[in-house]
Amino acid sequence: MAALIKPVGAEAAALLAEMHAESFPANQAWGVSAITLMLGLPGHFGLLAIQQDQPLGFALGRVQADQAEILTIAVRPPARGQGVGRALLDALLAEAANRGAMDLFLEVAEPNVAARALYTGAGADEVGRRRRYYADGADALVLRLRVRE
Repeated sequence: MAALIKPVGAEAAALLAEMHAESFPANQAWGVSAITLMLGLPGHFGLLAIQQDQPLGFALGRVQADQAEILTIAVRPPARGQGVGRALLDALLAEAANRGAMDLFLEVAEPNVAARALYTGAGADEVGRRRRYYADGADALVLRLRVRE
């Protein structure tokens, strides 16, 4: 699936919150106010994947100094397994590089096999673990991707 990735700001917060709620358990979904706040902070950015005017997913990231972080990647359930997550990850890496980042970090729930496969397939290395990080008690694996050498 060839999705178009475009930058978005706080004006898209309602749509992004809707997609986040479709993509994560209710106790982990981010609301409009949280997304609006994040997108208004220095160094933060949003990317939206669309195909034929249909929003498929989004990514939120931030860059501070030479480090970037994935805040979230959400892909609507019907669009999963079609390369949307990878397209968003690649676009996020490119934006991080444009903003001067050398490394990109993220946390992923250990039981989230699909997300872990996405990140390890892109070359991510495990650099840490946050015990019982998520509300359900799951550990978070801290991963690092090199943005550029």
